[in-house]
Amino acid sequence: MARPRSTLVSIEDTPFYHCMSKCVRFAWLTGVDKHTGKSYAHRRDWVESRILELAGVFAIDVAAYAVMSNHLHLVLRVDIFEANNWTDKEVVDHWHHLFKGTEITRKFTKGEVIESYEVASLKHSIAQFRSRLSDISWFMRALNEAIARKANKEDGCTGRFWEGRFKSQALLDEAAVLACMAYVDLNPIRAKMANTPESSDFTSIQRRIKSAMKGEQPKALLPFTGNEQKQMSKGLMLSAKDYLQLVDETGRIIRADKHGEISSESQAILTRLNIPQENWIKLTTDFSRLFKGPVGTIQELDIYCEHLERKRRQGAANCQIWFSST
Repeated sequence: MARPRSTLVSIEDTPFYHCMSKCVRFAWLTGVDKHTGKSYAHRRDWVESRILELAGVFAIDVAAYAVMSNHLHLVLRVDIFEANNWTDKEVVDHWHHLFKGTEITRKFTKGEVIESYEVASLKHSIAQFRSRLSDISWFMRALNEAIARKANKEDGCTGRFWEGRFKSQALLDEAAVLACMAYVDLNPIRAKMANTPESSDFTSIQRRIKSAMKGEQPKALLPFTGNEQKQMSKGLMLSAKDYLQLVDETGRIIRADKHGEISSESQAILTRLNIPQENWIKLTTDFSRLFKGPVGTIQELDIYCEHLERKRRQGAANCQIWFSST
């Protein structure tokens, strides 16, 4: 039985979540449908463009994404502080970028006079919009519904395009976040859709590599701060260069036709994360098979379950095996 989303999300414990949506009825998101031979490759642009658009609207950062043949992966970071720091006008403007809002909120954006009897309704709407703009369920709804409408129109049909619920799992510590990101970024290589990260079309890793070649980081993605961008207020605690090298080396090991190895620089990262090399390869190959629920050390899992009043620690055995707590 599916759990209510409120029992899966605990911002108090972590802002990071791995989300996945899968198509139904032999509907294909991108690539070539094996049953009909029809190509849907053009839909990749729909999905990537929408992801990057939503990253600029919601108080939710995109850390990683991969658009596959019949499903997509995202690693998201909820930024409650950003949402709370927006002015009322900014909240309404962000919401109106995607939705119509109400008659009163439209008056508010135009600078028209708000009558005294309308103030309470306006405040209620703004509070609701602010909450939704930092909610991964609304992010995924804004993503999936838009793609489903376009796909159904193109296919000349109605009904579900996606499974009823997207899957989400809490990433409880830095090791879980980076392992999941690498797993997502290496999806096309494991599926033999690409030979290298830089040739993995419509993925976050390709976007990061293209920006790195210019000495930049992509504006639409959560940045790596490491030691090179200490002035940044938020980001991933690793340098972009180190992460790209780690993913590239991991990809070479995963590919059967390549002889790869983890360099001393990348091994230093794994050592800091308390992840043995063999565990790292397993995590970045089978992350979704190993974990159906929250991911992290046993200590972090205990705290997460306690806050959400969950008696059963889903996936505790694999968290114990694959993530060191020392």
